[in-house]
Amino acid sequence: MRLLLVEDTPDLAEAMQRYLCGAGHAVDLAASVAEAEAAMDVASYSCVVLDLGLPDGSGLSFLRERRRQGDKTPFLIATALDQISDRIAGLDAGADDYIVKPFDLGELSARIRAHARRGQGQPDSRLIIADLSIDRAAAKVWKNGAPVRLTSREWALLDALLGARGRVLNKTALEEALYTFDDAIEGNAVEVYVSRLRQKLGAGLIETRRGLGYMVP
Repeated sequence: MRLLLVEDTPDLAEAMQRYLCGAGHAVDLAASVAEAEAAMDVASYSCVVLDLGLPDGSGLSFLRERRRQGDKTPFLIATALDQISDRIAGLDAGADDYIVKPFDLGELSARIRAHARRGQGQPDSRLIIADLSIDRAAAKVWKNGAPVRLTSREWALLDALLGARGRVLNKTALEEALYTFDDAIEGNAVEVYVSRLRQKLGAGLIETRRGLGYMVP
């Protein structure tokens, strides 16, 4: 999944980004309301992790404005504000979830996955496809009962296709699931990762729709 992390504390932002990237996500960083607005104007995100105290404005006001514009992206507020009134204000502004600092990064990652799945209309994290068992919450795959080891980007590509199961994703959409603004995109990266997934999981899992993209039926 491609995530937007809106956090103005550099050390915390880098730690969160490193952890989430290790979990198979592409994570863009924004340190202000202005940077968050610019990022969301040009990219689509599976989830936004939003701090409330930002140097150029209120994260809450930013969230309210996105909802006013009809933006349905899942928003998870991550803040040090821990009063019940703060939680109520965040949820009333349109947040899907609220987590208080300091928090466990594993819990944050699990909440992000859950909200992204619900945003895709797929609340159940477990799937059975032919001889594959897939747990999207745990980012694990088994083939005929045996675990299959995937790299973070192989999982990111598979998870993107599973999130859009039954629909074709073009190359640009898949690149967005793999890379952030700062990454250098290799021209044939999508084809390479699709090929690796087919080798590990079976040739029939991912269909190629020539001239359109790829899909998991």
